[in-house]
Formats: sequence, C-alpha cells, structure tokens
Amino acid sequence: MKALKLLALAILSGLLLGASWFSPFTWLAFVAFVPLLILSQEIQNSNIKRKKFTVFLLTYLAFLIWNISDTWWIWYASDGGSVAAFVANSLLMALTYLLYFTLRRRVKGSIYSVWILIPMWLSFEYLHTKWDLAWTWLTLGNIFAFEHNWVQWYEFTGVSGGTVWIFIVNIILYQILQSKFQESKIRLAAVALIILIPIGISRFLISTSSLQTNTKTDQQVLIVQPNIDPYNDKFNGDFQGQLQGVYNKIKNKITSKTKYVALPETFLTESLWENNIGDSYSIKFLKDSLLTKFPDLNIVIGATTFYRYSKNEKLSVTARAFNDNAEIYYDVYNTAIQLNKTGLQLYHKSKLVPGVERMPYPALFKPLEELAINLGGTFGSLGTQDTRDVFFNADKSIGVAPVVCYESIFGEYVGDYINNGANLIFIITNDGWWRDTPGYKQHLAYARLRAIETRRQIARSANTGISCVVDELGDLHAEQPWWKEGYIMANLTPNNQKTFFVRFGDVLAKIASVLTFLIIGHSIFLGFKKPNNS
Repeated sequence: MKALKLLALAILSGLLLGASWFSPFTWLAFVAFVPLLILSQEIQNSNIKRKKFTVFLLTYLAFLIWNISDTWWIWYASDGGSVAAFVANSLLMALTYLLYFTLRRRVKGSIYSVWILIPMWLSFEYLHTKWDLAWTWLTLGNIFAFEHNWVQWYEFTGVSGGTVWIFIVNIILYQILQSKFQESKIRLAAVALIILIPIGISRFLISTSSLQTNTKTDQQVLIVQPNIDPYNDKFNGDFQGQLQGVYNKIKNKITSKTKYVALPETFLTESLWENNIGDSYSIKFLKDSLLTKFPDLNIVIGATTFYRYSKNEKLSVTARAFNDNAEIYYDVYNTAIQLNKTGLQLYHKSKLVPGVERMPYPALFKPLEELAINLGGTFGSLGTQDTRDVFFNADKSIGVAPVVCYESIFGEYVGDYINNGANLIFIITNDGWWRDTPGYKQHLAYARLRAIETRRQIARSANTGISCVVDELGDLHAEQPWWKEGYIMANLTPNNQKTFFVRFGDVLAKIASVLTFLIIGHSIFLGFKKPNNS
C-alpha cells in the first residue's frame, strides 16, 4: 500500500503540472509540487533502503508525464526527436529534484531545508537556457503566458519571478499539511495574500501603463501569413512562383504610409549564397517590385542562406565540406533579412533547436551532425552568430529585433536585442511543423511574455499561423486563423525605454545560481561529518 501511495503521488503531480499548461487550469501550478514534496518526505521517513533511487524513479515518472502531456506535439516534427526531448528533459528535472532531496537530507531539521528547492530549481532553469541542449519550453514561469494579466511584473523579474511565485505557494501549502493544520488559518491567509498581491500589482501596472500611441513615430506594418504547407509545398515547389504569388497578394495593400512588410521564417526558398546575395533572383525581385515603388519601405523576411569560405578563411565549428571536397567549405544559416533603400542586413538565428537545427557541441560531435533532423531542406548543424544584431531603418530611428522562431522563448536573449537598440520586435516563425496542436498556441502565448518583459510591441509573422500583433501589455490583436492565408495592416508604436529586466537581466536566476553554489559547498562541508545512510 505504501508503494501504491507513493506512485499515486508521483502520477498526481505529473498530471497537475500537465494540466496547468492549459487555461483555465493555470492555478493548478500552485499545488502541483505539493504531492512531490509529500512523496519525498515520506520516503525520507520510511525504512526504504534505496531512498535516493526511489525518489529519482518516482520524480522521473512525474516529470515524464508532465513533459509528454504538454509537448507531445513535437512528435509531428520528429518522432525520434520528441522521444529524446521527453526522456532528456524529464531526466534533467528528476536529477535536479534528486540533488535537492540529497542536500536537504544533509541539513535535515533545518528550518530552511525545504526552501532550498527554489534556488536549485531556478538555477536549473537558468542554466538550461545557456547550453547547447537548451529546451526551456516548460520553464515554470512560462505557465503564466496563458494568464498574462497576472504577471505584468515580469518587466522586473522575467519568467523566473513566476517560478519563484509557484514554489513559494507550493511549499507553504506543503508545510500546512505537514503541520497537521496547526495555525492553518493564518497560513492559508498568507497563501491567499501571496497569490493575490502579485495579481494586484499586475493590475496596477496595467492601469498605469504609460506607453501611449504617438502618430509621429507609429510604424505602419503589413504582416503576412502566406500559409504554405511546410511538409508538401514550401520546400518542394517553385520558389519564383511562391514569391510572385505572395507579391500579387500584397502589392495593392502597401501604400506610401507602409514602413514595414514582415514575412515569415524561411519564406525565401531560393538557395541564397551570402557571398553574392545581391545577385539572387529573390533579392532583385523584391528590390525591383517593391523598393523602387516604395523607397521608405523596409522588408523583413526569413530565408535559408549559405556562406562559402575563402581558401585561407578561418572555418566555424559548423562549416561543412562541399560535396566531400576538403578544399571548399560552407555554412548554412536560418536567416532573417532586412531590405531597404540603404541595402541589405542579415541576422543568423542563433538559438537553435537541439537535434533539429544543431547537433549539440558541434566542435565535439561534428562526426554526428548529419543525424540532425531535416526540417526545411538542410541537414547537419546550422551556423550561428555571437551578437544580437538589430535591423535599423534608413535614419536609424527605428530598430527591429529580428527574433526567429525558437529564439522567442528566451527572455534574456530577446533582451539583448533591446540593449542593442531595438524599439520594436518582429517574430518570424514557421509553426506548421507541429500541425494543429497546442504547440503553435503555446509558442504564440510565450510572445506575450517577451512583450511584457521588454515593453515592446511585436509584429508576429507565422507561415501557417498564428500571425498577430502583441502590444506592450501582452494583449493580442488581429489574430489570423490557423492554416489560412492572412494579412494584417497595423500601426506599431516603438518604445525606447528599457525595463529593469532588460537592463539587468534575470537577476533572480543569477542570485539563485550563487545560492545554489553556496548550498552545495555547505553540503560538501557537512558531508565530511557523519553522512546519512542512503
């Protein structure tokens, strides 16, 4: 019966976490970790011989249920990749919780022992954004993308604030249960305040929002949702015909007031070599058909581009030989391009999907890079760049952050564009790989959080949907239906102010990382004393 109870607690926690990713069940996140905390405490107090192993197995089950429940749609992009994501991400979560369990046992009896879970989990989430296996889709603070009016204070804390909020409530509720409801009324009142006060602060920030429409600086943007099937048509069709077809649809929508046209990720399917990109059909066509008629227009568009290295040029870690010719090397990029009267700017997507666009640590695993999943007609690891380049208009008054697809789920990363001068954000993406599943809806919702963290308005151009405008409060406007062709003409207001989060980054996570380091150091010191039996 004891084993069944522990198993039930693990399953319950996994189901609660999974359900919390679906509105209107977001509030379940405030209780989702309570079963795991009870589970680990019961194992600690039991006579089970292999306590750590038992905690690991049961928490792994809980996190696997969570991962599958909320990211099962990856299967449509890659069956093998989805299994790897479920297994690996659940493993990292379980190991983080196991480390917490191990360290808590060493400080058993300490008043703060259960609270060390917060800095440890926060450190895990933060470090998970920094390495080549970054898969931060299920960062706890992302839950509130579906209740964005609860977390307007993310402009100070980023999503880490949401993670802390969730754990504080869970831990207090756990302590209430552990104390057998002694002083439960006071503690329950405290829980209510901890939930309601941040929501109240959020409402206050909404009511005092200061970014006002300024018609002198508003930028009229045409956002295009071409709706080209990425599986059957986009990369197998006539690139000239696709480009001409979309041009025919938008040419009569653009006026002299239109300052930007936004088209989605990898919209241009011509093989564009950066060494002579100005000579390509696609670039010449856009210049001749649009820029000659509308000289103040800026075109932001996605493409796959290639760069050929000269004979003595230093190769990147992702450079590959051309047709096994060891003397000719090139790189492949998922690229955002801006065209205007001053010329052409390129930005290479640099937060790449692990196992899809990049083999982790290509310098070490280059022989395995061909195992990277083929999406969009290229194999192997894509190239990246070190800086978050901003697309500026002719007079440098408007800077656009060219955020490409997966990059939009990384808060600090997007903040780097803002620090480099971006006062608007364009998200260009192709979410059709996931078909009509929660995946593209979650991806859209995360854009709300980037808008709040940076207080920047966003033009979102998605090949198959959902294209829309996201204002600085995270509200969506002019959403286009999924898997339908659509066009949005909107006025976006640039903002030059920087939020606390943009200026200083993820302060909570950085503090948590230092605390985790100190906790581990303290635990090692205690380990020299009489160890606990495991």
